[in-house]
Amino acid sequence: MTDLTLQSLEITALGMGLVFGAIILLWLMMIMLTALTAEKESPADELIPGSTEPDPDPQAGFKAQAAALAVALALAEQGQSSARPLSTPPTALVSAWQLGMRTSQRSQTGSRGRR
Repeated sequence: MTDLTLQSLEITALGMGLVFGAIILLWLMMIMLTALTAEKESPADELIPGSTEPDPDPQAGFKAQAAALAVALALAEQGQSSARPLSTPPTALVSAWQLGMRTSQRSQTGSRGRR
């Protein structure tokens, strides 16, 4: 092979190696950040006061209250709604084409309107 071919292959390999190296480096940094910033849960946090069993979902009560509130608000808003079907608008006495032609005729004659 010629010197130019070998040099181009070396540049290509170096460039691809740098790209994949940067991707792996970013991947490892994301794993480290996730491990460092993840919230640590202790078994004592999951216990319900007065029981020895862990709560399967500590926010279940809040979710149920939020759902009940959302349903109540939706029903109240539905009762206050004054929505009704819209009636079809009346047809125009003059079509858009006629109005355009009449306007252009009036502007050509210099007439501004009735006096």
